[in-house]
Amino acid sequence: MINRVVLVGRLTKDPVLRKTGSGASVVSFTVACDRRIKTEGQPTADFINCVCWNKVADNTAQYTHKGSLVGVEGRIQTRSYDDQMGKRVYVTEVVADTVQFLEPKSASSNMTANVYTPDYEPMNQGYQPDMSAQQSYSSDFASSDTLDIASDDLPF
Repeated sequence: MINRVVLVGRLTKDPVLRKTGSGASVVSFTVACDRRIKTEGQPTADFINCVCWNKVADNTAQYTHKGSLVGVEGRIQTRSYDDQMGKRVYVTEVVADTVQFLEPKSASSNMTANVYTPDYEPMNQGYQPDMSAQQSYSSDFASSDTLDIASDDLPF
């Protein structure tokens, strides 16, 4: 059986970080995923509840906020509990194995200033491919004669 989920969307609010009694981190958040087909009178997005644990939870809480574009990979989980009135409540959520931050730091307005940023220039900065080599490739076949092939010569 396969139980695998891959989502790309934006957080609807800031992630909520909590600690369990044993000290494990758990964060919960909701991802808004746009639908491909928009039907009149229907919502154009699905709002999917997600939860992640430990280091993934710590990083998600620290580096994302409302509106952040994220990629989530995980599994669907259904659980139940009894509320204060004694009524059984069922919850379906994505338990995320990984959360990928899909926007550069500069696109996030709420990033904290104490996040490490290197003081060196990346090596690929300013790289320009050699355009003369690309032009010579395209001109190699420009002067060749066309082939005259009869349909009887083709194997299909």
